[in-house]
Amino acid sequence: MKHVLLAGLLFLQFCSNAQTGNGNGVYRNPILHADYSDPDAIRVGTDYYMVSSSFTHIPGLPILHSKDLVNWELIGHALTVQPPAEHYNKVQHGAGVWAPSIRYHQNEFYIYYPDPDFGIYLIKAKNINGPWSAPLLVEAGKGLIDPCPLWDDDGKVYLAHAYAGSRAGFKSILVVKEMNKEGTKTITDPVLVYDGHAEDPTIEGPKFYKRNGYYYLFAPAGGVSTGWQLVLRSKNIYGPYERKVVMDQGTSPVNGPHQGAWVNTTSGEDWFLHFQDKEAYGRIVHLQPMKWIKDWPVIGNDPDADGKGEPVMEFKKPNMGKAVPVPAIPVSDEFNTSRIGLQWQWQANPQEGWAFATPQGYLQLFSVLLSDSVQNAWDYPNILAQKFPAESFTATLKFSFLPRWEGEKFGLIVHGADYGYIAVEKRKDGNYLSQANCIQADKGKKETVQDGQKAVKTDIYFQVIVRPGGQCSFGYSEDGQTFIPLGQSFVAKPGRWVGAKTGFFFTRTNKTNDAGQVRLDWFRVIKNEK
Repeated sequence: MKHVLLAGLLFLQFCSNAQTGNGNGVYRNPILHADYSDPDAIRVGTDYYMVSSSFTHIPGLPILHSKDLVNWELIGHALTVQPPAEHYNKVQHGAGVWAPSIRYHQNEFYIYYPDPDFGIYLIKAKNINGPWSAPLLVEAGKGLIDPCPLWDDDGKVYLAHAYAGSRAGFKSILVVKEMNKEGTKTITDPVLVYDGHAEDPTIEGPKFYKRNGYYYLFAPAGGVSTGWQLVLRSKNIYGPYERKVVMDQGTSPVNGPHQGAWVNTTSGEDWFLHFQDKEAYGRIVHLQPMKWIKDWPVIGNDPDADGKGEPVMEFKKPNMGKAVPVPAIPVSDEFNTSRIGLQWQWQANPQEGWAFATPQGYLQLFSVLLSDSVQNAWDYPNILAQKFPAESFTATLKFSFLPRWEGEKFGLIVHGADYGYIAVEKRKDGNYLSQANCIQADKGKKETVQDGQKAVKTDIYFQVIVRPGGQCSFGYSEDGQTFIPLGQSFVAKPGRWVGAKTGFFFTRTNKTNDAGQVRLDWFRVIKNEK
């Protein structure tokens, strides 16, 4: 069985579902069907900025910009190297940047982010586009996660955070500490302001606000896929805090709606951004209307008026007072610029030589000799990949395979705890195609490989089709028109705290002073009908 590449593939930037709406000023959730987990956001003037967790994918700490809270553009990353570099030069699944917070204070942008193995860091910039300062360790320690600052009216500065049980040995509590006036160092011992063990297990991700004389901690509880949004309030920074669940799944199809950011508009509207865990697709982003009733926030739709909302799937767009630009997050890439596209991330701190942007209209990769400790592609550091952009899509890659050594292998991969890829490898008598799947790759399991035909041409096309539920199948072509399926389909799985990704790798088995090359001509994505 063969299938034909859809005609007229164009360079595409995936817009959110919300962008087109239904033509009458209504947006649809999710606004971002991509893995921007643990979102935090702020408004500066008429601009909105959002950051999210990036774990050990580099560049890290993605920064998104919007003019309407619905349509977002990826404008950069605040972290180019993950410290400590010697640790993160190797793949460290599930570590790195956990839930960050972003704030704007005295004409500077502050991002506080936790590394559960090393402590809480701060980076700053005068301009959202950088340059960003080198990460400064605000407090060293294991298990300190999800920090958020608050500059109080009296000039004091505080930091709220949670604990990761996997590192600290305990969890489900929130603490507040005082920092120095620069916000660069904690200066007091932690004060436990809320213990969630009884009613709110796994409480984490606090966001710190002050309104009408109340201190508020917006915090998710109950776990990633089944949790709820909690809000705590007190007239005193250290409590005691009153508790209220302000949003849960209710009768909606949105599981575990929680962890995010309260923002308001210049027109006086209040909104809440949060994630929904969608397995292989990661933690996708929703936007909920929010209102204040008796100094408590109500998020989403509250049909019984009990103060606890549930997610909306459609709603009137935020009132920005005027028409605003409609950007999108890049997905396709023609590799025509002198920098690697913002959508691409490595699995570890990148090393020079893995990839070079060129002015000739291609991205050049050199093969990489991997450490003997690497058992399978789960731990390849030199995977250059991007988030799944939609529930159903087709990604097609055109490239030139220019190996020098037997054993050099280039692949298009769907990466996660289970993975699959299609590859071309130089062998003694030529270049051969193959398709591999690895189930329980994170447990060190071996790949199953199905060989295909010998590649005749240098220029090759690889393709992966992702269908609802993460069902993936691969094919190849040497003319760019007729694609021949190869291997067994498999179901994509998330990685450790991240959704599945699609991207490339190029490896070799020998030491050399002149590695073989792959030149990526273009990578094009189309959204499929379900």
